[in-house]
Amino acid sequence: MEKGKKGFLAEFREFISRGSVTDLAVGVIVGSAFTAIVNSLVNDMLMPLIGLLVGGYDFSGLKVVLSTAADGTENAFRYGAFLQSVVNFLIIAFAVFWMAKGINALRRIREREKKAREEKAVASPEQSEQVRLLTEIRDLLKR
Repeated sequence: MEKGKKGFLAEFREFISRGSVTDLAVGVIVGSAFTAIVNSLVNDMLMPLIGLLVGGYDFSGLKVVLSTAADGTENAFRYGAFLQSVVNFLIIAFAVFWMAKGINALRRIREREKKAREEKAVASPEQSEQVRLLTEIRDLLKR
């Protein structure tokens, strides 16, 4: 092997150990778990309520049968499942919107605090260690 070239395994190990790849993997895993929760919310809670509101109708079974095979299997256009997927998507999009909104609000608060600290640091020049210790002693004696 030539000097300066990395082996395939070393390069792969470096790629995997990067923080962004690890963060992405964690995001995918958490996203999968979140999707399972949203699917349960939609299938087990929201769709029955929506079905009740429209007269007790179950949307998951909505379909148009295009043909039926001799063994009884159906070739069907299942638009009820599609409706459930649309509801799932809307709920996930709504949840992600609120998470992003919260994260942005926290980021703005942190930036304001950082700016306030910087302004305070500019307004009050740095004291020497000796002056700082004398100030602390004075404050302790006052108590």
